[in-house]
Amino acid sequence: MEWIQILNAAVEYMEVHLLENITVNDVADDVHISTYHFQRAFSMITGMSVGEYIRNRRLSLAGQALTQKGAKVLDTALEYGYETAESFSKAFERFHGIKPSQAKRTGATLKSFNRIIIKIAIEGGCIIQYRIEKKPAFNVVLYPEVFEASTCEVEIPDKWLAYNSRNKEEVVCPQMGVRIFDQSSNGMFTYGIGCHIDLTNHIPKGFKIYEIPEYTWVIFSCKGPMPDAIQNMWKRIYTEWLPQAQYSFIQEYDIELYTEGDIYSEEYETEIWIPVMEK
Repeated sequence: MEWIQILNAAVEYMEVHLLENITVNDVADDVHISTYHFQRAFSMITGMSVGEYIRNRRLSLAGQALTQKGAKVLDTALEYGYETAESFSKAFERFHGIKPSQAKRTGATLKSFNRIIIKIAIEGGCIIQYRIEKKPAFNVVLYPEVFEASTCEVEIPDKWLAYNSRNKEEVVCPQMGVRIFDQSSNGMFTYGIGCHIDLTNHIPKGFKIYEIPEYTWVIFSCKGPMPDAIQNMWKRIYTEWLPQAQYSFIQEYDIELYTEGDIYSEEYETEIWIPVMEK
């Protein structure tokens, strides 16, 4: 329930500050979780990004405002976060299917996008395979790069393609992808591709050694072709496992562990490791 409460608190914050210049970072800070984890959980549970939610709510309310007697398009644009009437008109027409000037006419058809309330929905008894393990600290060798939470879902797969196309002597085996979160980084995080230090006898240029601290980990097993299998498991973690779990995520690291084999096979196996603590 904790994550559902957090997300509903985030929705409340967005609604109260809807007409202000708020960012994803502002919302995440208000509910005291990292921007990355908040944005990921919100999009997986609601099916939309935070930006989409705020934009749709504003445009829905702007449509209602334009039906009021004496409403002006420019004033409404400025009130709902647009700097010009032109940018507002384009967004308004994409959302409502008509121009703002047409919305002012009696009988105009507008679209309504209401505030969301997030609840747990219990559906079929599908199995999620996981185990809880306490592991001592260990070292990994990673090629680190910094990403923004808002664009990482597109950029990271491209980095994997680039990594796998490099000469073998320039890299270490691509055993894992590790996210490293800095709570003060304002929506940025480090992501590294690499392996456990025991699997390599050299540190190529641009690679670094990181110590992963001792944690209790929840480890989820995935089977199926990449990238769909692991993406679907992440969604199930947030929508099925996490809302009812007796554990909270420690927002410092997470690891995706890959095995050798055909990544497009229905039998291909991967794991997701997330550090946790009991509630």
